[in-house]
Amino acid sequence: MEGIVVVEKVGGKSKATRCFSKYPLKFIVPSKVASSKTDAVWIYSISYGGGIVSVYKSVGSKCSEQFLEATVGSHALLVIIPDPVTCFSTARYSQKQIFRVASDSSLVIVDWLTSGRHESGEKWDFELYKSTNNIFLDGNEPLFLDSVLLEQGSSTSIADRMQDYQVIAMVILVGPKLKHVQNQVQEDVKKMMTKRFYAPASPCGTKIESEYGLPKPALIASCSVFGPKDLGVVVRISAVTTESVYEFLRHHLASMESLLGASPYCRT
Repeated sequence: MEGIVVVEKVGGKSKATRCFSKYPLKFIVPSKVASSKTDAVWIYSISYGGGIVSVYKSVGSKCSEQFLEATVGSHALLVIIPDPVTCFSTARYSQKQIFRVASDSSLVIVDWLTSGRHESGEKWDFELYKSTNNIFLDGNEPLFLDSVLLEQGSSTSIADRMQDYQVIAMVILVGPKLKHVQNQVQEDVKKMMTKRFYAPASPCGTKIESEYGLPKPALIASCSVFGPKDLGVVVRISAVTTESVYEFLRHHLASMESLLGASPYCRT
């Protein structure tokens, strides 16, 4: 499947000036998603059938692949906030995303994965998952290069390595329009993890026991900065439940409502 979207300023307002897709990919660009005071274009990417073939079931050693490339212009903001990837048993899936930004561009990427269809008893049963996110500054200068690879091994399974954690996520925040979000999430994560690692376990069971008998938080998060003048922040998350990650994203991206016209991952 293949698609192209171009967003430009037309008459002082952002507008999708080109939108093309080939079956089974489809783009939906709603005309009204926010108040007239918000200058944002929302684009929904969907595929007929609800997914990608080998995310459901692999055929031999074949692997389904998905590729996204985006250029973010000067003073522009691009926000990629999908629902998590959920691979079925025996699936093989690889995705690569490349972003090119200017020093005054802003970019949000949420990239996350669940362990599978829990209601069907599938937990980390897929064969392979790979996700690559590369960000280049002012053309071809590497700003952020990252790959996540989960593959079933001959000695240990993915489930053995992940233990009780059922979700992994990464949030990337780049650029001047997101400075307030970067500062707040770093402060919040530091406070949250200090409290969860050093405070005693609560009676409501917000912690799980490790193999050494020590309490483990139901959600673990870390932050680190990257790029010139700490241009970007990356947040990495592991969690026991999908809903806890949704709640994390809702809370820490809520201040973007003024930029987007709605809070990301808000309940409808």
